[in-house]
Amino acid sequence: MNEERLIQGLKRREREAFERFFYEYASRIGSIAKSYLGSDDVDDIVQEVFMRVLKGIKRFKGDSKLSTWLYRITVNVCNDFLKKRKRHGEVLVDFEDEEEPPYLEPTSDTDVLREVAEELSLAMINEIIGKLPPTDRLLITMRDVNGLSYEEIANALDIPVGTVKSRLHYAREKLRKLLQRSEKT
Repeated sequence: MNEERLIQGLKRREREAFERFFYEYASRIGSIAKSYLGSDDVDDIVQEVFMRVLKGIKRFKGDSKLSTWLYRITVNVCNDFLKKRKRHGEVLVDFEDEEEPPYLEPTSDTDVLREVAEELSLAMINEIIGKLPPTDRLLITMRDVNGLSYEEIANALDIPVGTVKSRLHYAREKLRKLLQRSEKT
């Protein structure tokens, strides 16, 4: 089932389309939510994202890919959860820049996850990624784990592509340093 047929099936409320949609995207939504908020609210976020998709699919015009629209909803739901946490004394992640950092082009050696995968277990990598700030975890998860393009990430987070590349570069540098420290211990 191609994306257009999937969208039409969702709009017609076809069970097969919902099952395929859930099967294809639930784990991606969960990994973004986990990287953004930690594991506490993942199930609630996945459920809320799918509820918003069901309510809003008829308004989806197809100006972007379905996955981009879905990731934007996911980020919005995560921000809503963060706002609720903020009311209880926790910090909100802000993606808006007052001043955009200088543009840095990622190089072939920036794929930190592949670089150390042979040396560290997946659990250890996840633990180390969990030590990064929420924004950095989100970017690394979206790009290196879920394989989103820079454009898809920019659309989902509503920031320029150059900002995505720059922030991802710095996030990978932080991750690289954490990985190097963990290898020494």
